[in-house]
Amino acid sequence: MRSRQVGQSGGMTGTGAARTARTAREAWRAVLDAWAVLLPTACSGCGAPDRALCAACRALLVPAVRVTERGGLRVWAGLDYAGVPRRVIASFKDGGRTDAAAALAPALLAAVVAALAAVESGGPVESRGAAETGIRLVTIPSSRRAWRARGFLPVELLLRRAGLAPHRVLTGRETADQVGLDRAARSRNRDGSLRALRSLTGVRCLLVDDIVTTGATVLEARRAILAAGGEVVGVAALAETRRRLPVTHRSSETD
Repeated sequence: MRSRQVGQSGGMTGTGAARTARTAREAWRAVLDAWAVLLPTACSGCGAPDRALCAACRALLVPAVRVTERGGLRVWAGLDYAGVPRRVIASFKDGGRTDAAAALAPALLAAVVAALAAVESGGPVESRGAAETGIRLVTIPSSRRAWRARGFLPVELLLRRAGLAPHRVLTGRETADQVGLDRAARSRNRDGSLRALRSLTGVRCLLVDDIVTTGATVLEARRAILAAGGEVVGVAALAETRRRLPVTHRSSETD
């Protein structure tokens, strides 16, 4: 077999590869330990010292895509917005913990891939990507208030980290903070708040959001896209909550 011939001719054997991998892991842990001394940090999932995200919490961010629905619009979510994922996402969005982006991006990517696979039938999405399907990954604009507070756009950061290109086709007016509003109030708050920047005739869109709660935001985005002549094939979300309002935890649960 070719792999055996490589080992016999002086290449790396299985034992050598394992030893090299173990050495690399030990070296990386040493780097993290040194970094923790210079810049003390804590896990954004559980608060454990010396790691931006500990191994136990990282394991709870492994994508487990589930499909739900909001107002007839299918939603693919990579994580359940509860427990450790909820704390990490809240820290990422509103606590300045952008160091969690690398751990969160795979969950959003998994949701996008699952959504595209479900709405397209032209072959494996993983090998084609959103560009080849002709579907645009449309983000929902943050309020100016949120932009000023954060200094970055969470969904766009995660998409780019996952190697995907976000499309900005919507703009919006300022709305009241959604936190603490019931379902009806959220819907009224969002109603008419978004509009398309240009005609979207013939454009197929997959909405991409971070947290889907009642669905008021994504449904308003769908309305704006449809009004501009576009089509919305679904929603890909980093996380989705089954919890029903009222919500008291302030973590930018915006929709």
